[in-house]
Amino acid sequence: MPNNSFRSISLVFLLFASVLTQAQNWKPSTATITFTIKHAFGTTANGSFKGFTGVIVFDPKNLPNASMKASIDTKTIDTGLEIRDKTLRGSNYFDTEKYPKISLTSTRIETGAKENEFIGYFNLTIKKTTKNIQIPFSFIRNNSMAQLKSTFEINRLEYAIGEKSSLLRDIATVSITLNVQQ
Repeated sequence: MPNNSFRSISLVFLLFASVLTQAQNWKPSTATITFTIKHAFGTTANGSFKGFTGVIVFDPKNLPNASMKASIDTKTIDTGLEIRDKTLRGSNYFDTEKYPKISLTSTRIETGAKENEFIGYFNLTIKKTTKNIQIPFSFIRNNSMAQLKSTFEINRLEYAIGEKSSLLRDIATVSITLNVQQ
């Protein structure tokens, strides 16, 4: 009987080790997160966030085991205008003291329409609101390096970022470029 238990434990260990070696863990090296939103009279407000942290497990040939989890520091918002940044950090917008992070966690990833394109389903949490959204992205690998790129839209009002306004549109366009290495 002890011999069968040992074989069972060994088999479980080998299966687990096999899964681990198939998973491709990627370490983020650089991240660029930008946004644009239409403002009054056809102008556009642009900005960026820094403070990216993330864990990326991704193999295009093994999507059921893929996972992505990331966050950015809301206090790092930068629009190039300090007075605007101060307003955006305040309680009417990002409320950075109370909600220091924006987080994104994958729930499922599927292949897209073209080669190297994918559709991720993510729980996006901004402030106290979490919504599952679809984010299309590309994944281009070059040996032990890769780049993930995405552009998508979110409705700022769904996350209580500001209020309805005739001066500021509801939809913001977010672009992410993430360089990763094994």
